[in-house]
Amino acid sequence: MKNLLITSFDMEVGGVERSLISMLTHFDYEKYKVELLLCSHTGEFMDILPQEPTLLNEIPSYKTFRMSIGQVIKQGKLPIAITRLLAKYRASQSKGVENGYKQMQYMWKYSLPLLPKVEKTYDVAISYLWPHYLVAEKVKAKTKIAWIHTDYSTVDTDQGMDLELWDKFNHIIAVSEQCKQAFIKKYPPLKSKVKVIENITSPHLVRTLSEEKLDNPMKNDNRFKIITVARLSHAKGIDQAVEAMKLLADRGYNQLAWYVVGYGGDEEKIRKQIKDNNLEDCFYLLGKKINPYPFMKAADLYVQPSRYEGKAVTVGEAQLLGKPVVITNYPTAPSQVEDQVDGFICSLSPDGIVDGIEKLYHDRELRSKLERNCSNHNYHNEHELDKLYQLA
Repeated sequence: MKNLLITSFDMEVGGVERSLISMLTHFDYEKYKVELLLCSHTGEFMDILPQEPTLLNEIPSYKTFRMSIGQVIKQGKLPIAITRLLAKYRASQSKGVENGYKQMQYMWKYSLPLLPKVEKTYDVAISYLWPHYLVAEKVKAKTKIAWIHTDYSTVDTDQGMDLELWDKFNHIIAVSEQCKQAFIKKYPPLKSKVKVIENITSPHLVRTLSEEKLDNPMKNDNRFKIITVARLSHAKGIDQAVEAMKLLADRGYNQLAWYVVGYGGDEEKIRKQIKDNNLEDCFYLLGKKINPYPFMKAADLYVQPSRYEGKAVTVGEAQLLGKPVVITNYPTAPSQVEDQVDGFICSLSPDGIVDGIEKLYHDRELRSKLERNCSNHNYHNEHELDKLYQLA
């Protein structure tokens, strides 16, 4: 039996965390003794972690990475706080629109000398969440594997630092073919290391959870209901959804209601945007939900307004619930849906989102076709794990 370590940050509600739970649920525990190292034992998904993997104790210094600098200082970890300030300053010197990725890179890189090593040696170590410094620098393993969940053509990173980091891994796993190609285009020397393993889906679990009786305001709403399940962040484009809803309202669509399940750093900004556009009676933020599936089931249409994605877990879950989906034309969109077969790909803009919603709202025949094709599709893909076992 091989000893295998999987690392991630926490179990807050999110697509990466949901995909990790699905993978752990279907893992072959007869061949692998799995240990799970989470930097922070926080998040609602902690309660639904499978029992088979051994959850290792928290390492206090690793828990600091999602704390504010002030919180880190209060914890008495002044050297780590200083590295955070340095990372923030260096990222601020970058000319990119979004410097968050670089700041994370610098934050981990500068703090490495202050972080303890994991003492045990493993046959296989999997880093499930970028940046992958923990496994690259602090874990001993014969085989090291890193996961990528995003489209690297859309994020601004320090490529020299990235190449140095990726060089520490034997294999790099992309969650879709388009995600793989985008990564290789940015990092050509790493081509031979990159493989595709799709997110593991659990159709039976999703359908069962969709039947759970929850306090759901959508049930008594007789309007045409749109649902989005996503983090409230720039990448997920919820601000674009609000803009699209304003355009629809201005065109006289008063029988539409848009519900968003999720949370994130942009919540205050999005709430203000909803209020400023007088959309409080048709655009609703429902907040964090451990089980989003009853809300998906109650909707007439699922819309993913993202600016970029690796492969959105929630889109696949909406499809297996038989929902028509509209997604923006981010670079990896063709790996998510087949346009006008099991989903609709619209232009990546508020106007494009409006066009997609209008099309599906008026064209009942197309909507029924998408629903039918999703309902008839076999979404079981546990066999994807066989690709991982071959590498491990």
